[in-house]
Amino acid sequence: MSSRLPVSRLSLPLFALAGALALSACSRGDDAEKTTTQAPPASNYAAVARGKIDIEGGLLKLSVPRDGVVAEIKVHEGDQVRKGQLLAMLDTEPAKLAVTSADAEQKQAEAQARLLESRMKAADQRAERLEAAAKAGAGDAQSADDAREAARQLQGELENARAAAALAAQKLAGARYELAQRSLLAPVDGEIVQRLIQPGTLASPQSGPAFVLLPAQPRIVRAELNESFVRVVTPGMRAEVVDDSGSGMPALTAHVQRVGTVFGASALEEDPLVRANTRTVECVLVFDQPPPASARIGQRVLVRFSADNQAGKTR
Repeated sequence: MSSRLPVSRLSLPLFALAGALALSACSRGDDAEKTTTQAPPASNYAAVARGKIDIEGGLLKLSVPRDGVVAEIKVHEGDQVRKGQLLAMLDTEPAKLAVTSADAEQKQAEAQARLLESRMKAADQRAERLEAAAKAGAGDAQSADDAREAARQLQGELENARAAAALAAQKLAGARYELAQRSLLAPVDGEIVQRLIQPGTLASPQSGPAFVLLPAQPRIVRAELNESFVRVVTPGMRAEVVDDSGSGMPALTAHVQRVGTVFGASALEEDPLVRANTRTVECVLVFDQPPPASARIGQRVLVRFSADNQAGKTR
């Protein structure tokens, strides 16, 4: 009897193994094809940076120019103000008294100067007559000399009086200036964001701001460029500004106005460890169109710099 198995019985396991290998190879090929098909496309952004909406120079913190009691407040939070508009006034009584006193001193000095001017003219005329009489032999020279000396003395007194009048005028101007310093005026057009004083309270330049003013200026974006992106971003480069705070602000277009030249620590990074070890450069962007009212100062945004390095059109 032969010990070899029939060929048909050996072939079945081999065929099954070959089929399994073929299916496995097909499956790997399909997976590779799917992986290749689903690979993400190349990014359209050359750099991405965190930023915030701001204005040139930032918010203005206005303090009262002098120490004093707040007598009157003319504006409220949310009011739109014009340059030179009165915001608040301190007690003006001491300053008004100083103006009245300085005005009286000036008038007294001017009156004294006018009196000396008239006496000076009379003394000059007398000296001239006596000198003419002495030359004609109708008078003595000593009297003419005495009259001329008296005229010179009056001239000196007149110059002192005029100097006193000028000093009094300066004192009056200073008193009026101090009176004006009792009023706080808006330096530019803008909106009162915060009021920090109350009538009847004592205010001073050292006690902090009395008002916070948002100037009526175009909004900008201050972005923090990581040091690895500094050479990628250039002035004029287009960018997309996306809301990063959940306020629902629509995406806006902007272009790079300037890229800073000084490295510094990140001010927008919340993790203190990351903030201490991250070096960034400030990048300022200008919106291509005025942003909506929902774009508020200090709002966090994400700036995506376009990979197309063609300069955007500035407006």
